Amino acid sequence: MDISDRNQTVLESSHIGRLLMKLSVPMMFGATVQAIYSVVDTIFIGHIPNGKDAMAGLSIIFPIQMVTMGVANMVSVGGASLISRLIGAGDRQRAERALGNSIFFSTIFAVIFTLAVLPGVDLWLRLIGASGNVIPYARIYIVVTVSGTIFNVAGAVLLAMARAEGNARVNMIFMILQYGLNIVLDYIFMIPMHMGIKGAALAIVISQGVAVVYIVSYYLSGKSFLKIRWRNFIPDIKIVRDIFAIGVSQFVQTIASAVSATSIVKMASTYGGDTALSSFGIIQRILFLSSTPGMVLGQAMQPVLGFNYGAKRYKQALRSVKIATLWATGLGLVAFAVLVAIPEPIVRAFTNDPQLIAACSFAVRRVFVMLPLFGFFSVGQQVFPSIGKAVETFIISVARPLLFLTPLVILLPRLLDLNGVWIAFPSSDFLSFALTAGLLVPLIITLRKAAVQNKDLPPLTGNAG
Repeated sequence: MDISDRNQTVLESSHIGRLLMKLSVPMMFGATVQAIYSVVDTIFIGHIPNGKDAMAGLSIIFPIQMVTMGVANMVSVGGASLISRLIGAGDRQRAERALGNSIFFSTIFAVIFTLAVLPGVDLWLRLIGASGNVIPYARIYIVVTVSGTIFNVAGAVLLAMARAEGNARVNMIFMILQYGLNIVLDYIFMIPMHMGIKGAALAIVISQGVAVVYIVSYYLSGKSFLKIRWRNFIPDIKIVRDIFAIGVSQFVQTIASAVSATSIVKMASTYGGDTALSSFGIIQRILFLSSTPGMVLGQAMQPVLGFNYGAKRYKQALRSVKIATLWATGLGLVAFAVLVAIPEPIVRAFTNDPQLIAACSFAVRRVFVMLPLFGFFSVGQQVFPSIGKAVETFIISVARPLLFLTPLVILLPRLLDLNGVWIAFPSSDFLSFALTAGLLVPLIITLRKAAVQNKDLPPLTGNAG
């Protein structure tokens, strides 16, 4: 059996728990390396001369980084969802066309973004609210990393495509290669070479470039189930419509998150100064660490759910949602217990500034109050894009950053000062949980009825259109 056969057989499995474990463990391992990089990178930056200002600079540029992620997610999430459903329906030709169109549009969007940001870096930073102390650090970081946007976007899109066909091993190697190399380069550039925040930025771009070379070689080697064919780069109207029906929601979500992050930066700076900004920078890293298990389980569930939904195997589709939700919630409870009980040692890993340690530990105990619900939300928000439900995807995508978090982070500080900035996080988490649950219940009822009417597994043939 060749590799392409193995890939399809993996997704055909009716043992959903075993399949999710097979996909999520390598992905979790890769994500762990990414999480270690996030911590190590922040530790290095926090301990360089003027590390507090450098940390605040990283917080300031977060909205711009979010837009970069949005460009990648717009293509990768919509493309991956469509590819999984097409593979499940047995339509390999259209799945390859979706792959080619995804690569084409991600390249175009990456170039447009780079040309839009680089000429006006200082303008963008002032619009976000950067102070004179942090602009020099933010400027250096942005110029270098935005110059490598093509690597960032291409890597994210190709990685999502590999996940969509059920190849968790490629996902793991890509993540380990990119973030493992990044850690090594961080050390070389920032410790012996004393390049400071510029070294951190160079390490990111170089490691992203190397990882992209790896995943492109995977597709060109013939080992992938789906093949890159030049003719599939030509835009196909129906394929493009299906990709962006889901993908636009992801882009809007990221833009809304950038707006939300800008509001957080401004309110934290207004009510807490650069110390609060630095705290936000650390909290971002801790949030990434604590949400990684739920995020990975949601990503592992996506090809399983999409494949089984496309194949009309609704019982297996339901089981994938149920198992991923239970696992993500359990891991969220563990992270919640650790962060609420002992935030100080965790924060101390990022900085040795006593004032920052105290301020950030105070914030952590408020920001992560609703962390036990985050696993459900992380998995739940992946369900609708996985099965091509564009309206529900859009609602969930924009609700938390735009309807909940942004208004709360603007209003609550007027009543509670800086404490209101931090309380806005768990408040929006709870509202997002309630909304996701409200949208999921009718879908689950519908899938259960479909599963009862279709007890036997149907043959994996037919079109997805």
